[in-house]
Amino acid sequence: MNTIYSALIAPMQQTRVDVFESIFTVFLGLGTLVGIVVVAYTLYNAYKYRDSDTADDDKDRPSLGELPTGGKGGKKLFLSFGISAVIVISLVIWTYTMLLYVEDPSADDGGQQEALEVDVTGEGFAWFFEYDNGIESTSTLRVPADQRVWVQVTSGDVWHTFGIPDQRVKADAIPGEVDESWFEAEEPGEYNIKCFELCGEAHTSMVGTLNVMPSDEFDSWMDDQLTMEFEMVDGNESPVTDGYEMTLESQETDFERTYTADDFDENGTITINDVDHGGNYNVTITSTDGQFETVEEQFDMTGPVSETYTLEMNATESDATASDTNDGGDA
Repeated sequence: MNTIYSALIAPMQQTRVDVFESIFTVFLGLGTLVGIVVVAYTLYNAYKYRDSDTADDDKDRPSLGELPTGGKGGKKLFLSFGISAVIVISLVIWTYTMLLYVEDPSADDGGQQEALEVDVTGEGFAWFFEYDNGIESTSTLRVPADQRVWVQVTSGDVWHTFGIPDQRVKADAIPGEVDESWFEAEEPGEYNIKCFELCGEAHTSMVGTLNVMPSDEFDSWMDDQLTMEFEMVDGNESPVTDGYEMTLESQETDFERTYTADDFDENGTITINDVDHGGNYNVTITSTDGQFETVEEQFDMTGPVSETYTLEMNATESDATASDTNDGGDA
């Protein structure tokens, strides 16, 4: 009874799994009830109007070639039709309302629930995922439990269909188009991702994994993906610990930081974990004492970054060093 009550009366704050299980439960329950009533009534009438040698003056007994009225001038027949119509119309309205919620759950909660957005691309018999902060992943989609996830699905080659059976998710992946769907996984664990559109010879191998993680574990994983590590070395690959500063600038956000040599450790290394967005970054390393050549580089952050930059001595310093060496040799 609790399952039927929650399916019929519970508020709309449900996952896709809850919605489809509710629809299945209601239709299964009512279908079973109707089936029992129909079969029981059929057996009752079969017994009541069975052929016998005893004369029967029952006016409700149907006659050969005559349309049954259901007794009492057809009131039973019309009553049964009326009740059936009310049940069917109610089911249609309720089911349509539930499916509208599946199409756009934010309309029910006023868009107040925080959601994670992920772009999904099917290409080359593999699934590629890009989070809204620029972090990317291949084949494995990691999401936090108990948080709504919106997926924007497309294809880079042919038609595919992105599906997570255990989460009741299926969205067409069509080149040049985007199909949107959502899910909200309640239980941490791993679930299969499959392609449900015959797309080529390796169709059956186009699989992936949905990894549902506790919220704190997901946050920790995402923090690791947004970690940068830089190392400064000289031409001999020895650590450089002074005489420079590094400017890090995002091309997509307003993030910009300058780090001096004092921010690096004794190995000429610095770890930066205060960024909140991946994407393209500019790195500019300038000498504070004129000793090194300026270094200007770019990189695309789609996961943890580890870069080593070689600081070359500028021409003036190099010539001066060579001159000192020669002078020392002549002496």
